[in-house]
Amino acid sequence: MADRDEIIRWLDGLLSPDEFDDYGPNGLQVPGAVEVERVVTGVSAQHELFERAAEADAQLVLCHHGLFWNFHPRSIGPAMKRRLELLFEADLSLAAYHLPLDAHPEVGNNALICEALALERGERFAAHRGRPLGFVARAPGGIAWADLRERCATVFGRAPFAWENGPGIVHALGIVSGSAASSLHEAIELGLDGLLTGEPAEHVMADAREAGVHFIAAGHYATETFGVRRLGELLAERFGIEHCFVDVPNPI
Repeated sequence: MADRDEIIRWLDGLLSPDEFDDYGPNGLQVPGAVEVERVVTGVSAQHELFERAAEADAQLVLCHHGLFWNFHPRSIGPAMKRRLELLFEADLSLAAYHLPLDAHPEVGNNALICEALALERGERFAAHRGRPLGFVARAPGGIAWADLRERCATVFGRAPFAWENGPGIVHALGIVSGSAASSLHEAIELGLDGLLTGEPAEHVMADAREAGVHFIAAGHYATETFGVRRLGELLAERFGIEHCFVDVPNPI
């Protein structure tokens, strides 16, 4: 068993959420059991994740996308009511870390994507609300575009959507998980060979084509499984608790 509040303090110390101007609260969002024997991690707070965490007899759910966002209504609708009821009935605590988990240089989504793709993590990239979230990933000697696409399919478990307008040999790529198509302009300004993010945007096709760069949309969900899973592994190691990652795939 581990103390829930001690776990949250450790996560807060690791991720420094107070340094980020985020879209919603980071850290403990819903308090449940004080003692934690098992933590379930997942990408997005939703009924299925909570249901499966309860079935696994977990006491803590740790996710990347939490329940509360400043662009959501302030009132509690039927779906939110059901989610909260499930957490209360199972005495599950919920914690979430969003931008801090994208940006972290060791356990963050973007750092781990660089590692998974066997690319060298270079300088910071894609400043958002005053803090850089991504990295420039480099391939010393270059990597064939076809090989990079194949690596992406293996790492993200799906063939990526791509506009293939860049060079046949890729040397440097901007990497920002989630919804960061707007960072393409920064990749172009820096002279990179392309951008890898989660989601596309309508304007990107023409922008990438006219600049002669690649654009890879590997999936918002698929690019953001890395950090929260690593956090769960670290909690298991540090606090001697059990960890299970619950996959609730999203095609976006």
